[in-house]
Amino acid sequence: MNIQPNANQQTPTVLIVDDVPANLDVLVEHLQREAVHLVVALSGEEGLRLAKEIGPDLILLDVMMPGIDGFETCRRLKADQDTNDIPVVFLTAREDELDTEKGLRLGAVDYISKPFSMPILKARLRNHLALKRKSNLLLQLACTDELTRVGNRRHFNKMLHSEWGRAMRNQTPLSLVMLDVDYFKRFNDHYGHPEGDRCLAQIAGALDSVLHRPSDMLARYGGEEFVVLLPETERDGAAAIAEQLHASVFNLALPHQSAGTDGRVTISLGVATAVPAAPNTPEDLLAWADNALYQAKAQGRNQVFVAAEMDQ
Repeated sequence: MNIQPNANQQTPTVLIVDDVPANLDVLVEHLQREAVHLVVALSGEEGLRLAKEIGPDLILLDVMMPGIDGFETCRRLKADQDTNDIPVVFLTAREDELDTEKGLRLGAVDYISKPFSMPILKARLRNHLALKRKSNLLLQLACTDELTRVGNRRHFNKMLHSEWGRAMRNQTPLSLVMLDVDYFKRFNDHYGHPEGDRCLAQIAGALDSVLHRPSDMLARYGGEEFVVLLPETERDGAAAIAEQLHASVFNLALPHQSAGTDGRVTISLGVATAVPAAPNTPEDLLAWADNALYQAKAQGRNQVFVAAEMDQ
């Protein structure tokens, strides 16, 4: 249940999980004056669902609840890769040291006993949100290619394995597009490396403009090579997106007088699709897409080659 609209995407989201409406009313009354977007849940089950859906920046979690209690809710949050990095603060009337130790051992960042001082709660809330912002910034820097500002190879490899596992559990198709810039060495030799860097940055911007789903991911794989990860995308859909990627770079009309591709910068693309199943691995899908890219180059470059769907 949303308490207030999240008009500013930079506003941190706080999820409050408590089975007692009166407790929620008190927290909402005081915290709505803070620069946060508040969401509430009346059970551990609802809290888990909302945590996966909205990805809050912080969770205030009551310990004593019917169904699954706060400890079990926290354990499940920390066991799920989609929610394990969300800071959890326990709010509870239980002051036993063993409970405090258990909560912290489960991965909570703080344990506040009731009745608590609202100014102190607010101060701790601000501190934990500030730490989460710094953590998010460091994570973003670690996952971003410095030149093109898209994902880097390390982040891509992590997401490839994550989406492969998700697609295997759900038995949904996962597509991958590998592409590189045609005759890019000639471009650097002719125009110079600084101009080559500007070219790659412009290409990354054009490619990124094609992708509209939050789950789709563009990354620089290395040098002039990029990859696009397309979860829940069948072969025909991936082929259509690859054609749009190709057109986005072609329409930039960046001059490339040293290439035999219409006097402008172009790209070659290979498309591979699989419904993950053993014994195949994420590396097999990557190799399948790489082979498709090789076929696009072998057939004259400046084109898309779509491989047959990868079999077991």
